[in-house]
Amino acid sequence: MVIEKFICHMARKKNANYLRFVPGVSYEVPRPGNAIPRLLYIHVPFCEELCPYCSFNRVVFREEIARAYFEALRKEIRMYGDLGYDFRAVYVGGGTPTVLMDELSETMKLVNGLFRIDEASVETNPNHLTEGNIVLLKNMGVKRLSVGVQTFDDGILKAVERFHKYGSGEEIARKLGATMGRFDTLNVDMIFNFPTQTMEMLEKDLNVLLGLAADQVTFYPLMVSTSTEKIMGKKLGRVDYDRGRDFYMMITDALKENYHHSTAWCFSRNTAMIDEYVVNYDEYAGLGSGSIGYLGGSVYANTFDIADYIERLKRNEFPVAARKDCGIRERLLYDFLMKLFGTTLDLDELSEKHGVNAPFLLLPEVSFFHMAGGLKKSGNILTLTPKGQYYWVIMMREFFIAVNNFRDYCRALIKTV
Repeated sequence: MVIEKFICHMARKKNANYLRFVPGVSYEVPRPGNAIPRLLYIHVPFCEELCPYCSFNRVVFREEIARAYFEALRKEIRMYGDLGYDFRAVYVGGGTPTVLMDELSETMKLVNGLFRIDEASVETNPNHLTEGNIVLLKNMGVKRLSVGVQTFDDGILKAVERFHKYGSGEEIARKLGATMGRFDTLNVDMIFNFPTQTMEMLEKDLNVLLGLAADQVTFYPLMVSTSTEKIMGKKLGRVDYDRGRDFYMMITDALKENYHHSTAWCFSRNTAMIDEYVVNYDEYAGLGSGSIGYLGGSVYANTFDIADYIERLKRNEFPVAARKDCGIRERLLYDFLMKLFGTTLDLDELSEKHGVNAPFLLLPEVSFFHMAGGLKKSGNILTLTPKGQYYWVIMMREFFIAVNNFRDYCRALIKTV
């Protein structure tokens, strides 16, 4: 427990430095360098209603604004094509990308026409698992559909305001069952460590998933920004991160016979695309309002103001409002975190990629986690141990909390200008 608290403390400190750049100034998109496989992330920030624990950039759906947004989004996509970018995969997240299927279809048609897309993944919610939507998504070339479920427990669903939107846990499970086999991969997004969640509740969730034989399960720890933590406190009680280890161990134990680790918190039956595309792609472009990208060693974020996003693109301007060019050690630490989240890292490949001696520069981090029992080392190949998998869950949780806090900060600026 002491080691976990230390890891948590250090992760927060490192993440604060990693996201230390001030938004508000217009920046250019980094230009493409070598022809490495890159991923295109597209953000659709609209939801019919807003879940209280979610810190992603999202607003309540209004059709007129959403249609203007999709038009601007397609302009931004073409601008990346004009820069010479090519992408081998596309991930559409939100928000709820499937709120306007005709706009999503037109956008995906553009993406498939401009780039050599091998993999396409789209997020959705249980109420959008209709026959019409499934057919349209298949026609768009979507191979992986990721459904936000979070839990099958009716009590928690009511507390986080999802029951009236998506139905009971039993209804959601029935819709998932009817969708199984329609896509190469049906991923079910779950959350563990809700304040009122018990081990018995989690066990029931796991039994439902095993009964469905879902292709893939992503089990996120509850990770909320400072502002949403207060909202969650009012609805469910204080978030206690110290409980997470026992929940995580139950999850890994229940799924180990039928699934393998794609990442520390993603469990797959077969080889498949995953939500954490940062593991499989060294670089990714972030398109859409509030989207974050990582290209050429630079982290950048688009404006969080949807009206500003649309207006910038009408003026043929990239909507990038914040950018940080990372030094070599920051890049190495980023890869150390992200690639090992996929459970294995080759330090020799990392050395070749950055043109430095990665084992030497990462010696403090590698030594610490090796002594803490989190890493196995075979030559310059690092592999997470079961203990290490939970260490990486902690670090990724803190990374995303830091990103969520950054989003809150950017949204607050909109109200003051």
